[in-house]
Amino acid sequence: MTAHTSDIVLVLAVFLACAVEMVEALTIVVAVGSTRGWRPAMQGVGLALGALTVLVAVFGPALTKVPIDVLRFVVGSVLLIFGLQWLRKAVLRSSGFKAKHDEDAIFAETVAELGALDRSTSGDRQAMVMSFKGVFLEGLEVVIAVLTLGASSHRLPLAAATAAVALVLVAVVGAIVARQLSMVPENAMKMSVGLMLVSYGTFWTGEGLKVHWPGADLMLVGLVAIYGLGVLALVQVLKGQHRNLVEVGS
Repeated sequence: MTAHTSDIVLVLAVFLACAVEMVEALTIVVAVGSTRGWRPAMQGVGLALGALTVLVAVFGPALTKVPIDVLRFVVGSVLLIFGLQWLRKAVLRSSGFKAKHDEDAIFAETVAELGALDRSTSGDRQAMVMSFKGVFLEGLEVVIAVLTLGASSHRLPLAAATAAVALVLVAVVGAIVARQLSMVPENAMKMSVGLMLVSYGTFWTGEGLKVHWPGADLMLVGLVAIYGLGVLALVQVLKGQHRNLVEVGS
């Protein structure tokens, strides 16, 4: 029962994290493809996926050789850092202190930058590099999520399979509604991912320090609930502060 619960939380965390990053990468690829042509866009995607595959092939097996307590402590610390960063941005956006991530604006900005390139082969190379950077940088976060979450729970194949499913689904949806990427509730997804990463980070850091959690893996659900309530309360407080600042400014 507890292992089943742990697997569900793992799948949700990996899927949402991968989906968010892939939507951002897809925005750039679609902009490159629709502006400069799909050949340089797909060349950039291919190179990025190849580089990411090499990283997984090199570091994936290496993680399995690290002592489990050390691995869980290190991975837990990394997940806490990543999760807190995601939560910070999501909370600021939800409370109004930071503008929400606008995929349409990113698309328009990328198109404008591509339009400034010349129509020569050199311009196509620059477009390919832009596609490569978008996929590689966003994909790198996916790789980190898959390797850390998967290796620390000894569920690397499950994490990798979940990431693959997310990739296929985002690609299919993106092909259908390529220009409507802003409809994806990205901030809500990022907040959910942040909560799961922080919960997993807390859990694995404790495991690495030989903490015996009540309920074993079921404690993951409890941590998500505890952090979730804390974040909701913080958002409400910050919303009030933001509203007061706006009223004073007006």
